[in-house]
Amino acid sequence: MRDETKNNKDQEPKKQPQEATEAKKEKYSIIEKIHSLSTKLGLKPGHETLVEIEDTDDPHIKQLRLIQGSWDSEDPWFAIEKKNDKKAYAFIPAEAFSHLIDTLRRTQQENFNLKLEKTIWQNVPADFEDVWVVAMEEIRKYAKEKNPDKPVSIDLDKLIKKIKREHPNLFINIRDFMPQEMQQLQDNHD
Repeated sequence: MRDETKNNKDQEPKKQPQEATEAKKEKYSIIEKIHSLSTKLGLKPGHETLVEIEDTDDPHIKQLRLIQGSWDSEDPWFAIEKKNDKKAYAFIPAEAFSHLIDTLRRTQQENFNLKLEKTIWQNVPADFEDVWVVAMEEIRKYAKEKNPDKPVSIDLDKLIKKIKREHPNLFINIRDFMPQEMQQLQDNHD
């Protein structure tokens, strides 16, 4: 029995350094993530402002401790909680945040416009601009009915098919260009 106890005691100290190593790996991992994010933002890794968030006796107050960088930096600040170094935060100036939101909105609008354009072209419009105008009007009506303050989620394929049914003159009917024999084959196939 003494040998078993001795073996257990020998194993305990080995776990502690392993746990400490894992904690260092996790902290290193979060630092690597911050460096990766910095690179994506166009900042030099290792030159970002990094702060540690510490608890105080007052649960409503946290203390920031500068680890790296400068308090005067206008670039984003990255913060890690001292008690939970698996979490990282980014603090950015309000003006930069506003610019980021505007950029995301523009990108979302461009993406939506490209999807709408693709859907219109797939349905062979006679006049693209006319179909676009009708589609945008339908989208405005739909948004007004739902909630004008929220982003609209709409199935563009269904929308264009609805427009095609209601305004067939806005689209080219490929069947009109097919020889009569081909039309009959198509009718038999449908």
